[in-house]
Amino acid sequence: MKSLGRYVIFLGSMFNNMESFRTYVRLIIDESISVGVNSVFIVAIVSTFIGAVTAVQTSYNIVSPLIEDYIIGNIVRDMTILELAPTITAIVFAGKVGSKIASQLGTMRITDQIDALEVMGVNSVGYLVLPKIFASMIMYPMLVILAAFLSLYGGFLAATLSDISSAQDYIYGIRYGFNEFTVTFMLIKSVVFAFLVASISAYKGFYTEGGALEVGESSTRAVTSSCIAILLADYLLAELMLN
Repeated sequence: MKSLGRYVIFLGSMFNNMESFRTYVRLIIDESISVGVNSVFIVAIVSTFIGAVTAVQTSYNIVSPLIEDYIIGNIVRDMTILELAPTITAIVFAGKVGSKIASQLGTMRITDQIDALEVMGVNSVGYLVLPKIFASMIMYPMLVILAAFLSLYGGFLAATLSDISSAQDYIYGIRYGFNEFTVTFMLIKSVVFAFLVASISAYKGFYTEGGALEVGESSTRAVTSSCIAILLADYLLAELMLN
């Protein structure tokens, strides 16, 4: 409870003594490039193979000849949009971006750069952390949309190249019984996960104490805590919005 209270106070302090709007716009653009553009490659690789594996495993588990082949595309679509694209990508996001945020802020803490900002009258939490959180909440949903598209395409490639489904059946399965709310649910999860990863990682890095070894430990704790928070939020959002 003490850590939770300290985390809430940490988030609230971002809005004290804020810099000019133009400053934040510049910082958010810089962070967006770091957070989003530099994560495209790893997200593309992971999501494509997840879609391909899902298609192959779905086919493996379909043993009844009465089940139509288009069900493979249908299951890949629902698993991708509801769970795989936002959640698995969030785990990757925590490992790449979250650890980077924690190590960056941890290094600034142990080298007294954060103290120097505060001596100059700058709200270090608002200046350093707020742009990272906003950039994550802007860029991560875009990464999830890309991941969903590539996962479906990966499933398409696996299904057609392995002859477990025809292209027509797979595409028909993707379109069959489509519920638009699942996309809304995916995007809501994306924004929540992005906030959790960026804020928790920043919190862990900002309060790093010691030297270079402790920076690495803060980075590890940031990824661990972010993953736990993602899974907990995933369950709560599913209970609240799908039941």
